[in-house]
Amino acid sequence: MNLPKIPLGKGVEWIEDWLTAYFGPIFDFIHAVIGGMVSGIDAALNFLPALVLTLLIAALAYWIGKWRMALFAVVGLLLIDNLGLWGPSMQSLALVLTASLLAVVIGVPLGVLCAQSRTFQNIATPILDFMQTMPAFVYLLPAVSFFSLGVVPGVIASIIFAIPPTIRLTNLGIRQVSPELVEAADAFGSTAGQKLFKLQLPIAMPTIMAGINQTIMLSLSMVVISSMIGAQGVGAYVYRAVSQAKTGAGFEAGIAIVIIAILLDRLTQKLFKSKPQE
Repeated sequence: MNLPKIPLGKGVEWIEDWLTAYFGPIFDFIHAVIGGMVSGIDAALNFLPALVLTLLIAALAYWIGKWRMALFAVVGLLLIDNLGLWGPSMQSLALVLTASLLAVVIGVPLGVLCAQSRTFQNIATPILDFMQTMPAFVYLLPAVSFFSLGVVPGVIASIIFAIPPTIRLTNLGIRQVSPELVEAADAFGSTAGQKLFKLQLPIAMPTIMAGINQTIMLSLSMVVISSMIGAQGVGAYVYRAVSQAKTGAGFEAGIAIVIIAILLDRLTQKLFKSKPQE
């Protein structure tokens, strides 16, 4: 049966051209803001010598996760510096922190809206399903069209790919707050803001932190993919090693990514567990 092809791709390209033509200044503004954030975080991470920053991170790891976490931070970060990957690793870390921060700033309020409105949740759920099932490479195409090449489209693609867990788990955490506690807050005359900030968010915080942890890990998983559109960092080393079939160089860059991933994962996991809510 020869049915005419639905011009879905041409429709998407038409929307892309229309957005580029009429919202160009907005994309330029977003490009400047995100580019400034990445540059600022990168400059802050490289402001101190590698050894000093390693000791500071180790002190933070000891405060959050005790001596085993601190020891891993020292050994892992010194290994990254020894491999000559400190600068690229800090570039990748700046990309991940920027994408994660923006994803949390956008995702938590959207999760709260989902929890407060079933209609909004019904609209958001299929969109989140679409965002999580679409291959990550596809996000690079519109990001490049709107923001050119470099680190900024990498951050945009990372945000789109990594934001669903924060929205979903914020929604889930607030919905799991005991109805009896909410009724008690209503009985004492609490406003909607007081219930949200003094009751629901504190109780839901472990679930929200689990979502933020997943968002950070997904952002980190985009480091190598983002390097394909010009984002610098340790991901570019992995991409270059793959394209040149240099197994050793690729393994070294991969180890650096693994160390950063373990540090970010353990620190964000233990950050809230070390301070249990009453």
